[in-house]
Formats: sequence, C-alpha cells, structure tokens
Amino acid sequence: MKSVCVFCGSSYGSSESYAEAAWAMGKSVADAGYTLVYGGANVGLMGIVADAALEAGGEVIGVLPQSLQEKEIAHDGLSELHVVSSMHERKAMMAERSDAFVSLPGGAGTMEEIFEVWTWGQLGLHKKPCGFLNTNGFYDLLIKFFDMQTNEGFMKHMMRDMVQVAETPEALLDLFRAYEPPSTPKWIKKSET
Repeated sequence: MKSVCVFCGSSYGSSESYAEAAWAMGKSVADAGYTLVYGGANVGLMGIVADAALEAGGEVIGVLPQSLQEKEIAHDGLSELHVVSSMHERKAMMAERSDAFVSLPGGAGTMEEIFEVWTWGQLGLHKKPCGFLNTNGFYDLLIKFFDMQTNEGFMKHMMRDMVQVAETPEALLDLFRAYEPPSTPKWIKKSET
C-alpha cells in the first residue's frame, strides 16, 4: 500500500470531533509514509485532512472538477492538484491513484464515493480495502443497515465483511494492511422460478 484515498465532507459538521478525526487521519496517513489522495478542496473536513498530511510532511494529491475550481475552493498548497472535467473523471482518477479508500464523516457525496469503490471491489474490479472511520459512532446506523441487507439476502457475508470499520485512523490503517480480498468475486444468480 502506497496511497490512501480519503472521502469526506466539504463541511465541518456539528462536532469538533469530526475536525479532530480528519486531522488525525491526514497525519496518520503521512506518518505511515503513504500518499494522501483526496478531492482537492480547501474547505471543510477535506481541507483539514489535506493540511494535516502536509504539515506532517506527507505528499498530498488532490483531484478537483473544473466546476469546483471556478468556485475558488481549490487547495493551493498541495503536492499535486489535478483539475478534471467532471465528477466522473475525478472519481476515476482518485481510484486509479489509490491503494485503499477511507470514508470519514460526510454527506451524500461522501457516501456515493465510498459505495462506488466498494461496489467495484465486490465485482472484482480491484482488490483494494475500503473502510469507514467511525468517529463518535457516526456510521453505527449505516453499519447496522449493512447487517440488515446481509440478513435479508441482498448482500453476501463475504461482501459485507469487505467493509473495514475502526474508531481511530491507526486501527483502520492496520486493518487495511492486513486486508485479504474475497477469493470469490460477486456473482449474480438468476432467480429460480
């Protein structure tokens, strides 16, 4: 593992603990010698995670759609900033440049990003770990929902087990280093009628 992609909110959230977790994640990625890949903005938790990694001496790669650069939210202190034409191109480049994916607290965009790369892993398109930094139980209800999806037969146990969950960045990175992807990729079976 050489690089870690962090998906997170462009807002700060309602608790200081979210900012503290973003700072800890960025610092932990840099301290471990990994490159941080993220969405390229200087606002919210996104800006905090990048600043923390940079302050710790890490390399930080941002990928930002031109439409957001025009709103003047691009981080101007990154090791690399790639301005791309669309959100689709942004996600593709972030996925290509990353060896693991972390979801910090965030909104719909954060969920969409982590779900997409997790789905790609389920389909066998990559073998990279995906996980949630569960700050203050932020993802507790979502994790329970994954369990319900599994119990109701919409997700196989091996696909549910792909999701790594930890309360600290160090613990999550340890899980990533030990991660073994499922040996059987997701398969779709037609209903037997």
